[in-house]
Amino acid sequence: MRQPTRLFVTFLTLILALPAWAVAETWTIDPAHTVAGFTVRHMMITNVTGVFEATKGTIEYSAGDPSSIKVDVTIEAKSVNTRITRRDDDLRSDNFFNAERFPTIAFKSKRVQNAKPGSLELVGDLTIRDVTKEVVLKVDGPTPPIRDPQGNRRVGAAATTTINRKDFNINYNRVIEAGGVVVGDEVKINIEIEAIEKKG
Repeated sequence: MRQPTRLFVTFLTLILALPAWAVAETWTIDPAHTVAGFTVRHMMITNVTGVFEATKGTIEYSAGDPSSIKVDVTIEAKSVNTRITRRDDDLRSDNFFNAERFPTIAFKSKRVQNAKPGSLELVGDLTIRDVTKEVVLKVDGPTPPIRDPQGNRRVGAAATTTINRKDFNINYNRVIEAGGVVVGDEVKINIEIEAIEKKG
C-alpha cells in the first residue's frame, strides 16, 4: 500500500504546484461598458460611424495565458444606432442587416495567434445575415484583472478588424456622380469590451 500512497502524494503535489493560470475562468461581457462600433465611407468623402447597443457573450480565459482565450459574442442587429432614425431603419431593413430575419450578429473564436504581452490576434468566425466568414481581430489586452467597488473582478480589451460587407451579402448601394457610390464596401469594426468574472 505504500507505493500507491506515494504515487497519490506525488500526483497531489504536482496538481497543487500548477500555476494559477492553468485554471480557465469564465467572464461575462458587461453590456453597460461594452461598445461594438463600426465605420464606413459615405459618398466617398467622409465616414459614418455607428454602434450596436446590445452586446452579450462570454470569455474563457486563464489569467497569464493569452493563448487560452475563447470568445463567444452575440450582437442584436436591431440595436444599431447611428443617431439618425431614418438611416437606422434602413440599416435594419433588407437593404442591409434585415434584422427581422437575421436578428443576431455573432463572433465565435477558434484560435489565438501572435500572442505577445498586451496584444494578440484572435481568429474566429463572424456571422452576419447567416453568412459565416473567418476574420482576424487584432486585440489590445486583456488587461490585468481589477476589482470594482462591489468586489467583482473585471478585465478589459479592445479589438479591431476590417471586413468587406459584400462578403456577407450586404450588397445594397446607389451610384452617384463621377462613378462613385453612396456606401463604401469596406467596414472597419472597433470593439471595446469589459467583462466581469462569473462567480461559482
